[in-house]
Amino acid sequence: MIVRDKGKNKIEVCFSPALYPYYENPEAVVVVVDILRASSAICAAFINGASKIIPVETLDEAKKMKEKGYIVAAERDGIIRNFADFGNSPFSFTSENVKGKEIVYSTTNGTQSIHLASSGYQVIIGAFLNLSAVSKHLIRTGRDVLILCAGWKNKFNLEDTFYAGALTQELIISRSFYTECDSALASLDLWNIGKNDPIAYIEKSAQRHRLKKNQLDDVLEYCHTRDLTTITPVLVDDYLVPLREFS
Repeated sequence: MIVRDKGKNKIEVCFSPALYPYYENPEAVVVVVDILRASSAICAAFINGASKIIPVETLDEAKKMKEKGYIVAAERDGIIRNFADFGNSPFSFTSENVKGKEIVYSTTNGTQSIHLASSGYQVIIGAFLNLSAVSKHLIRTGRDVLILCAGWKNKFNLEDTFYAGALTQELIISRSFYTECDSALASLDLWNIGKNDPIAYIEKSAQRHRLKKNQLDDVLEYCHTRDLTTITPVLVDDYLVPLREFS
């Protein structure tokens, strides 16, 4: 696999929002990744017909939007907040709950990362559910790529980095990208270790066990299912909308 072809656009991986200032690139497309569970839930919402998702950073903002009549999905540490309509399980974003609706969304790690990434050229949401669509979008856009792992409270996490390796591999195989980023190379190594059985590999993840402790781990297989959708969520102004891949 060629990783250092200088004639192509570069890939970088940022393991944590705390490291983002060291990777910030206003010319790059930033792929925000929070596999367990925000980016997977966002994809699920658009699969089931949501028209718009409004990510907010704080619970106070989410409460104010609820008072204005919005449907609100909000959690901290995986637990739904008492004022919210539901939390951030992808299974909550059913057609009955979200079809044709605008959803306000606030999570422990993911929505803060989306706002942080807005300094980039474009912000999109990456998950296993839309891996190929994201790859095609990035190839078509033809810009540098920064994969921002939402992590866990500014710390490294395994599942987001695992996905970053999968996306890095897809982009490098296309021969449209190269990397000299050690974080990208490390994520590739993790992906190659676990790709034949992602669920078994992610079993060691701390977030997997946080979810299990709270009986929220029913989404594990769903969140690691590839290409359920051709939708790439894109940040436009302060909200996410679905971009569909037709080719």
